[in-house]
Amino acid sequence: MMAEKNKTVYILLTDTGTVLTKVIQWYTNAPYNHVSICFDDRLDEIYSFGRKNPGNPLIAGFIKEDVYFGTYRYFDDTRCLLLKIEVSAGEYRRIRNVIESFYHNQERYSYNLLGLFGVAMQYPIHQKNKYFCSQFVAEVFEKSGLQLWRQPTALISPNDFLMHPQFELVYEGSLYHYPLLDHGLLSIAPVAPRYAYRQPFELLKKKLTL
Repeated sequence: MMAEKNKTVYILLTDTGTVLTKVIQWYTNAPYNHVSICFDDRLDEIYSFGRKNPGNPLIAGFIKEDVYFGTYRYFDDTRCLLLKIEVSAGEYRRIRNVIESFYHNQERYSYNLLGLFGVAMQYPIHQKNKYFCSQFVAEVFEKSGLQLWRQPTALISPNDFLMHPQFELVYEGSLYHYPLLDHGLLSIAPVAPRYAYRQPFELLKKKLTL
């Protein structure tokens, strides 16, 4: 009986340039502030914890991301870094099962905003059924039997994936210049109006400078 071949799992790090990510970047001095887990190098199947409504970062939870018609289309100048890691067939199945459990119970989950402050203070803040993006991805690996870090998942940041020696670089640059995207589909997928999410912040800035 032939042994099952190893599988590849991908990690997508992104920087959308939003006000929230700029604040996080100012504090962390890290180039990317959002992380997702992917199951193919064409970025057709991506999961994370993030905003459910592109215009409102406070409405967030478990999401299946879509680079063609989802939130990223509001941030067409998004920069990204794609990593990959090789796992055994058994580990891959367990990763799939963990993601499937999140997917089928997604209404239970919300965003661990308080946990971001815990990362800043190096004090892990676990909240039941609440995750931030890097905590979620790290938890998926941990629940699947891959112990990639010694610290709790609530202390893992996107930069920890970038710095981890087991992840191999695939691509870095503009998300929408990534060569394996379906550029025919991109050509017909409308870019969302940037004012839809920037206008409230621009008004706030004007009031603060008066």
